Amino acid sequence: MQGNSKQITSNQTGIHPDLEPVVRRHLDSQYRKPCGRVSQAIFTEIAERVSEHGGPLIFDSGCGTGEGAATLARQFPNSLVVGLDKSSVRMEKAQAKAHGFDNLMLVRAETVDIWRMARTAGWKLQHHFLLYPNPWPKKQHLKRRWHAHPVFPDLLALGGTLHLRSNWRLYLEEFAFAVEVATRKRFPVETLEHGEPLSAFERKYWLSGQTLYEYVADLDAQGRTAFVSSQGFKLSETNQ
Repeated sequence: MQGNSKQITSNQTGIHPDLEPVVRRHLDSQYRKPCGRVSQAIFTEIAERVSEHGGPLIFDSGCGTGEGAATLARQFPNSLVVGLDKSSVRMEKAQAKAHGFDNLMLVRAETVDIWRMARTAGWKLQHHFLLYPNPWPKKQHLKRRWHAHPVFPDLLALGGTLHLRSNWRLYLEEFAFAVEVATRKRFPVETLEHGEPLSAFERKYWLSGQTLYEYVADLDAQGRTAFVSSQGFKLSETNQ
């Protein structure tokens, strides 16, 4: 069986020249867009489940049809895995994956709102998975990538071990650069070896013969993540 996924093409050949100033601007300012009422209600439901569980928490953000989230629930039986995706079509397909798991919650939600409310609530993640996010490969679409989005500081503040995978190496290199700008921590981008696919996207890309890449960042290294502004002072800190 062969996949038919096209290779990513882009008019950008290196880290975007605007990335660092964009990241620093987001670090120096507060994201003020209100979270919607629907998002607030959904977060309340998630918070109740988190409170009931009382153990380690894992986010699978952009979980799609839930295959990866179910795999994570099996791999981490003592952790609550929350899969988040804003697509009603994908989430309808995903719900069947949650059957038989006491530690898996699949939720249709605006990921940006959930991250922000989780940070405000002081949640700390054990792991955070971003598996094959939309890379927005056109140079003019930089600000649509997670590492150039105003929510990026909230994503980092959730801590834990952050796992990204992509079939576009430059996306991960940019993300690694943005993390280093924000935290002064450097983690490598590595080629992902063939193994059991963690998600449906991963399986499709393997079958298409594409090289895949992984970025893993321990945001709680040395017990603390400090966000550094362009002036050099610490904007905020999150402690383990």
